Amino acid sequence: MNKKVYLLALVAFVVGTVELIIGGILDLVAEDLNVSLGKAGLLISVFSLVFAVASPVLLTVTARVERKKLMMTTLVIFFIGNLLAYWSPTYSIIMAARVLTAATGSLLVVLAVTMASSVVDKKYRGRAIGTIFMGISGSLVLGVPIGLTIGNAFGWRAPFLLISILTLLSMAAVMLLLEKVAPKPVLSVRRQLQTLKNKKIWSAQMTSFLFLTGHLTLYAYLTPYLKTVMGMNGTWVSVIYFVFGTAAVIGGGIGGVLSDKFGSEKSIIGIILVFAAAIFTIPFTTSVLPVFLVVLVVWSALSWAVTPAQQNYLISSAPESADIQQSLNNSALHFGIAFGSLIGGFVIEQGAVSLNPTVGGFFILAALVTAGFSITRKTESNKEKAA
Repeated sequence: MNKKVYLLALVAFVVGTVELIIGGILDLVAEDLNVSLGKAGLLISVFSLVFAVASPVLLTVTARVERKKLMMTTLVIFFIGNLLAYWSPTYSIIMAARVLTAATGSLLVVLAVTMASSVVDKKYRGRAIGTIFMGISGSLVLGVPIGLTIGNAFGWRAPFLLISILTLLSMAAVMLLLEKVAPKPVLSVRRQLQTLKNKKIWSAQMTSFLFLTGHLTLYAYLTPYLKTVMGMNGTWVSVIYFVFGTAAVIGGGIGGVLSDKFGSEKSIIGIILVFAAAIFTIPFTTSVLPVFLVVLVVWSALSWAVTPAQQNYLISSAPESADIQQSLNNSALHFGIAFGSLIGGFVIEQGAVSLNPTVGGFFILAALVTAGFSITRKTESNKEKAA
């Protein structure tokens, strides 16, 4: 596989870290900027929403720009956004910085995925996409711990300085090592909208949305679940998150390998089925820690394994609008994160956190239905496999 894919994965890692790094230092931000913890939490919520909305718009606006040039320009703006976060003296300024980094970060992730799939042979495409998402899931392992360690030692602004430095390194690597990548033909706005009228494509995007909704219904509240249901202390919670993150990183790679070996369609169905079994099983394993850990590893690995298969499936189903579909899928994932968090909070308020895995599992079953619906639809209008 082309080694340049790993460079693009580094870019994805930096972006993913920005999204997650503030989660562990919200209390420090709230205290320093004299805002409530809930208001500080909006720095995460707004980031996810902007991330979801921005990429389709930005990808359309920049459709004619050569991909390497676009990535370099976007990295420069992303760098400025992180410096702004580092220097921000008020809540309003750091919120503006988060909006800027979310918008540019969303475009960088889509560019990384589409460029990775274009620089490798078709037989390695799923693996290349999986590698990009291993970069993102790698930030899942390191993002919050890095934020906590550096933030507690040097203040909450310090992590943003680290990200700025990593962004500069990414810019240098892209400039020196990556060749130019031509943009795909521009689709009219009408044609772009028509891609979602295609039942095969629309239901595939819904699969990503529903899958992440089900996953986040539990994952967003994993800490209270571990403490309330399993009686774990802070040390054990940290161990669980480390195990989860490590398995998620491996899962991103596994998803790409499965997609290349068995095809996207079989991989998607198989992953969702096993994931559903895992999340429904979790409540029955909480009294036996070793069994719980095994199920946790399966759950966490498959939470990322489905994404490269989905991305590969969308490219194959709509090669003429691949960039747009990658962008829309990125939005679907982040809307799923936001909606899953909302559903999980509602379950806790109206019932108990012990119910979150089961409620999340029903969304996973809904994702299985939409995946099956999409796969059984015929490909429309000359959608041959992309070269």
